[in-house]
Amino acid sequence: MPGTMAVTGIVAAAALLTSGLAMAGAAAVAGQRLASAADAGALAAADAASGAVPGIPCARAAEVAGTFGAVVDACDLDELVATITVSLQLGPVTARTSARAGPPP
Repeated sequence: MPGTMAVTGIVAAAALLTSGLAMAGAAAVAGQRLASAADAGALAAADAASGAVPGIPCARAAEVAGTFGAVVDACDLDELVATITVSLQLGPVTARTSARAGPPP
């Protein structure tokens, strides 16, 4: 019987470690998706502000960020420079990030 208890403990520890690593991996993927949504949204807004593409800058940012599953919380334009803040709901947690895009200084 002592061997059975040891094997049960090892299997439980392995399952706990595996689920922890899976959650950490999912959080990393969601973070990268959120950063991509912010970057793409800021670029879309800056392109619309410069006239390179048609549309309203903040509406373009919301459209592009929405394809990543993110929501635009803030959209600020300073001439041709767009700063976008997006959020993504990850279970009980809301992740938020910002990106800025525009012509070079």
